[in-house]
Amino acid sequence: MMRPNRYNRATPRRPLLVLVVLGIVLAGLHLDDLMELAGIENDKETVAGTPYVVDGDSLTFDDRRVRLVGIDAPELRQDCSNGKKPYPCGRRARDSLAELVNGDKVSCRISGRDRYDRALGWCRRRGVLLNREMVRAGWATADWRFLIAETGARLAGRGIWQGPFQSPRDWRRLHPNR
Repeated sequence: MMRPNRYNRATPRRPLLVLVVLGIVLAGLHLDDLMELAGIENDKETVAGTPYVVDGDSLTFDDRRVRLVGIDAPELRQDCSNGKKPYPCGRRARDSLAELVNGDKVSCRISGRDRYDRALGWCRRRGVLLNREMVRAGWATADWRFLIAETGARLAGRGIWQGPFQSPRDWRRLHPNR
């Protein structure tokens, strides 16, 4: 009598997980939307008002600085390449966020603090999540929460994805005094 080979199963080990992931992708939902629905953000407070745009991933409300959760934009003094010549991608990232804010009221739900003690926020203007929009526009890299948006920007060659660039993290490491 032959034993069935446990490594050659006809059915997946986690069919429910596969179906859930497939459903999310097909429905076009984003991970941050799911986290919001599930209440994973663990909001502690809200900061609202018309912010000053510091750079591509930071806003200041009066004396309160908020860093957008889940993204990393080029540093203000960072240059990137479009494949032909360098351009000031850090300033363009800041300008892109400023266009999204458009001098309007922004509301940020604070979900924690970073290692520099800055508030980390999920920031919206008129219902539009600025964190995700910066990634979609190609002016910020993403962590796992915005991978779908980053993939779209990469494939379309938007923003920093139009040519080679140094990740903001690596750029900061090589330029510690900037």
